[in-house]
Amino acid sequence: MVVPKICGMTRRLAEVAQQVGVSEATVSRVLNGKPGVSEATREAVLTALDVLGYERPTQLRGDRARLVGLVLPELQTPIFPAFAEVVGGALAQQGFSSLLCTRTLGGVSEADYVDLLLQQQVSGVVFAGGLYAQANAPHRHYELIQERKLPAVLVNAAVDNLGFPQVSSDDHVAAEIAIGHLRALGHQRIGMVLGPRDHIPSRRKLSAFLAADDADPELVEHAMFSLEGGHAAATKLVHRGATGLVCASDTLALGAIRAVRRAGLSVPDHVSVIGHDDSAMMNCTDPPLTTVRQPIDAMGRAAVDLLIALIERATVPTDELLFTPELILRSSTTRPHT
Repeated sequence: MVVPKICGMTRRLAEVAQQVGVSEATVSRVLNGKPGVSEATREAVLTALDVLGYERPTQLRGDRARLVGLVLPELQTPIFPAFAEVVGGALAQQGFSSLLCTRTLGGVSEADYVDLLLQQQVSGVVFAGGLYAQANAPHRHYELIQERKLPAVLVNAAVDNLGFPQVSSDDHVAAEIAIGHLRALGHQRIGMVLGPRDHIPSRRKLSAFLAADDADPELVEHAMFSLEGGHAAATKLVHRGATGLVCASDTLALGAIRAVRRAGLSVPDHVSVIGHDDSAMMNCTDPPLTTVRQPIDAMGRAAVDLLIALIERATVPTDELLFTPELILRSSTTRPHT
């Protein structure tokens, strides 16, 4: 029996066998396309090859692995590992394993990961927080996915005409309920701390803000999604007299709180601050952060359901599914200081 080149070494056979919990002889039968192995075991062996980074034998490359790529921008922001947990669990219930891919500055790009996932013969891809949300970013790798007919789902707002199913938190509603809360408390000088100008979810939040008759465009600042970005943007808005700040992420909100304190003021006595996401530990900040919660459990499960339907060649509309966010009231907002 000739074992395919990539698994010709006994050590590699043993690794795959150990990963799956079968004998090396069983692994060899799968790799040589021999009968006598159940379909479940065959799929498990092929998935183990992908997980361990071994190339599939040539005659087996036509089969896509029961692997799904999960492409995230980073794991420092708590919302992304929380989303990865939801998607990974939902995929496991469907018999798929997730392959986590996180972009790094100056390192592996989103396009690089797409090339890797195509080489690994994954069954599909879920993107969250990707370059599809930036109007000025390169989008060629999404076109490549379409050309290869690889099932993919996007999470949260994207540029137009990419042609993928989308699962999104309603950014317009998120801004409306945050602004409405501050107005109900009596705030009139409400500022917005948003992401970059080409960031589609931030554009939607800005649209909701500017829809009000008394909205002041001078009370809008754009920043990178970081503590430092939130600090810099909020510093300008506080100097312009904003008494309430609506931020496009919890990280931006934490930077805004720091800016208020550096200005010799306090949250919420002088400036109220609202975040977005309801990331882990936001109830433990000082003060506990009022924020708009993305329904990531429902969104993650919906994204997986859509992806599985695509994998099974069902007809899936490319309409955007909008999920309603929820305002979580804590201690970072109150009536304006008089």
